[in-house]
Amino acid sequence: MGNIFGRKRRSRVTEQDKAVLQLKQQRDKLKMYQKKITLQLEKEREVARQLLRDGKKEKAKLLIKKKRYQEQLLDKTETQISNLEHMVQDIEFTQIEMKVIEGLKVGNDCLKKMHEAMSIEEVERIMDETQESIEYQRQIDEMLSGSLTEEDEEAILEELDALTQEELELPEAPTEPLPEKKPEREAAKAKPKPQLVAAS
Repeated sequence: MGNIFGRKRRSRVTEQDKAVLQLKQQRDKLKMYQKKITLQLEKEREVARQLLRDGKKEKAKLLIKKKRYQEQLLDKTETQISNLEHMVQDIEFTQIEMKVIEGLKVGNDCLKKMHEAMSIEEVERIMDETQESIEYQRQIDEMLSGSLTEEDEEAILEELDALTQEELELPEAPTEPLPEKKPEREAAKAKPKPQLVAAS
């Protein structure tokens, strides 16, 4: 039980991940410094204006020199931030490329194993066997279709014509005589119809 819990878990954080994290932290620190300098410049500009209003031109000039120097620092900071961001992007893109290469390697190994399982010789053998089976079936078909003589073909056509004629012929008329008329009906027909006498 001690082995299970005592085992060190392998960290999923790579050296590249650590490098990216450090670069991002440096970038964030520079951005904070940049914000601080920008706020300070605004304040010093306002102080310089006030000094000019109070007639303290030399002090205002000194403050403007300091402000100019800080503006140059601000430009350098911007360049450094840009460089850090480029480096972060390069590392992250390289990590993606490495994953793609790993995927290609796995795929390539898989293809190699599949090719080993089915060599060119094996494929050729299967294709030959398939062709032989097709040829054998064709020969059987030819033998079956070729077993009928010309006379057999004619007899088949005659039988087909006869069957077609049977379908077209009308049914035959009955040959039995029609039933005779019954005598009762004849007697009823022979009786004279009563005459109506007109009243005088």
